Amino acid sequence: MRAERYWQQALERSQTAATSGSLVPLDTEILELEALINASQVSSARHGTSDPHGLKARSVSLARPGIDPGTALPASQDPSGDGSCPAGWSPFVVRRLLSATPKHLTRAGPRPNPFLPWDQDLAVAPLGSSHLLLLNKYPVQAGHVLVITQQWQPQQGWLGPADWAAVAEVDRDTGGLWFFNSSPAAGASQPHRHLQLLPRKAGTPSCPMAPQFLAQLNGDQGPWPWHYRLSRRHQSGDPDELQALYGDHARALGLGEPGLEHEPRHPYNLLFDDQWFLTVRRRRDDWAGFSVNALGFAGYLLVTDRADLHWLRAQGPWALLETVASKVP
Repeated sequence: MRAERYWQQALERSQTAATSGSLVPLDTEILELEALINASQVSSARHGTSDPHGLKARSVSLARPGIDPGTALPASQDPSGDGSCPAGWSPFVVRRLLSATPKHLTRAGPRPNPFLPWDQDLAVAPLGSSHLLLLNKYPVQAGHVLVITQQWQPQQGWLGPADWAAVAEVDRDTGGLWFFNSSPAAGASQPHRHLQLLPRKAGTPSCPMAPQFLAQLNGDQGPWPWHYRLSRRHQSGDPDELQALYGDHARALGLGEPGLEHEPRHPYNLLFDDQWFLTVRRRRDDWAGFSVNALGFAGYLLVTDRADLHWLRAQGPWALLETVASKVP
């Protein structure tokens, strides 16, 4: 049983950071999938405006204390019932952003590095002399944290032994959904090296796609039509296992040899929890106005004011992932 001290520290730190304005929780609403696919024009009383996409929603603030980060919206395989979504919409959770889009996601040109120096109000705990556990300034749930390097290391470089040692230190104490976006083409918004963790309680699915990952590992489900590798984890908090899986996947996906080449040859996402480790090779960041990072392959999609919901309704979320991922060679 994990102690979850880092998670508790992150929640306590979040209260102070929110009061000082250092933490900016993102408000979203969960879109009901049946309405997303079928509705035409439905009035919405929210803010006294109409909803041009005819979407029912329930409002949530994903970064406020009290929200269950493991809650997922149930969905049937084909809510339309007419075969228009042959790949289905399950198990995706689709949320619409209500907050203003953070400036770092929209600013063109060079961006300031928010991690050098980092905001002391966001600091949770040092991880040895090389890394730090830091609150995400724009969290998608309570306790959303980053493992960052204390000195400059590029996000586009290879993850090395020190990175995996820092991740393993947190992993031994607090479990959850880990993810990494290797570059802007894989959904990374900052060039300074950072991995992210969405903490989860023991026994809680780490993400909507977790049961499908396990089904594939058990041989109960076929592969998807994009370039990825999925492996089983055997020991949480083991940096050697994490580094070995990372290297095996990098070689299998044609990313290169970690540590021997200057940087990976292609953009990629990592996702892992206690039971599985996934690497997805990417070819682009966005499509139809949807920016897709690693969380898209976990089953979480975010709708912003740029998103083309008509395209998503017609094509479905599986088509979105297939479009942004590298095709099977």
